[in-house]
Amino acid sequence: MVKLLDLQKITMSHGGEIKAAVNRVIESGWFLLGRETAAFEAAYASYTGTEHCVAVANGLDALYLILRGYMELGLIEEGDEIIVPANTYIATILAITRNKLVPVLVEPTWDNLEIDIDKIEDHITRKTRGIMIVHLYGRIAYGDKLKDICRRYGLLLMEDCAQSHGCAWKGVKTGALGDAAAHSFYPGKNLGALGDAGAVTTSNAELASVIRALANYGSQKKYVFRYIGVNSRMSEIDAAVLAVKLKYLDEDNRARQKLADFYYSSIHNPLVTMPLRIPDENNVYHQFPVFCGRRDELHSFLDSCGIQTLIHYPVPPHKQECYKTWNGLCFPVTERIHDEELSLPMNQAVSPEEAEEVVRAINSFR
Repeated sequence: MVKLLDLQKITMSHGGEIKAAVNRVIESGWFLLGRETAAFEAAYASYTGTEHCVAVANGLDALYLILRGYMELGLIEEGDEIIVPANTYIATILAITRNKLVPVLVEPTWDNLEIDIDKIEDHITRKTRGIMIVHLYGRIAYGDKLKDICRRYGLLLMEDCAQSHGCAWKGVKTGALGDAAAHSFYPGKNLGALGDAGAVTTSNAELASVIRALANYGSQKKYVFRYIGVNSRMSEIDAAVLAVKLKYLDEDNRARQKLADFYYSSIHNPLVTMPLRIPDENNVYHQFPVFCGRRDELHSFLDSCGIQTLIHYPVPPHKQECYKTWNGLCFPVTERIHDEELSLPMNQAVSPEEAEEVVRAINSFR
């Protein structure tokens, strides 16, 4: 069986260091808001090229807290609009609606699968306050035109970096391309914790201070609450583990890029298409999506060949029951992606022999 993701193998590749980090936390007797969290925040801010990193409980909270922080600063208010890709994981949308803001969905391009920057201006209104891009699948969603649009219209640019750890645009890491960015360290991510964890990166000191307080019940001083906050804190154990894994992130991403190169050069089945290939700097291959008009048949066939695959994602946000008032909306490109997408095994633990097995199986599909 070729696993989609072998977390045990990935974790144990640095098992000695991870166990030592966990033991260090246990022996310290300090499990929240301690030295390990501060050290990881400093390391990750340095890695992304930002001035501040605020560790939180998960990626959804990071997204929510960015918007909440801007609302506390008076830059966004309830009812304002946030432009967001129609093709994204539900968390991006949840963060917007949870803050009583209005998501304005924009189609992606079929070739790149990311938000179509050329369509953004058509969706800007007097209520638009920001754009939230999503570097989905580990592919860059940024471009110089996007920066220009935000500058001309005075819009905040926020990044959902849940799948793009280490991805860059002209040498600048995701997480530092906009005004603020949310990161998820869910175990299956390129940089994954042992449980849920997340972070916000920004070079705006005032925003970072507000978010840090909001994530700690709204408190900047013990038992004194300035904001109506939440409880969203990273554990010391996860911070210690992430600090270990961060040292190997670029190396691990290069292994993913090597595997992607093999897929691109070796998959020749005319029934299966792949997204436009972009430079490795712009893609850290959190997932390797392929597309097939008979996706469900391909999924079953590969399973019968001992190849694990997964659909990211079978139902787009605007077709979800929780947003039933949107169910009649039509986003053809998004819907085609969700109807045809299938993710192949993609991570640093996939061996060359396993990769060849994946390719043989795909190329034999008829």
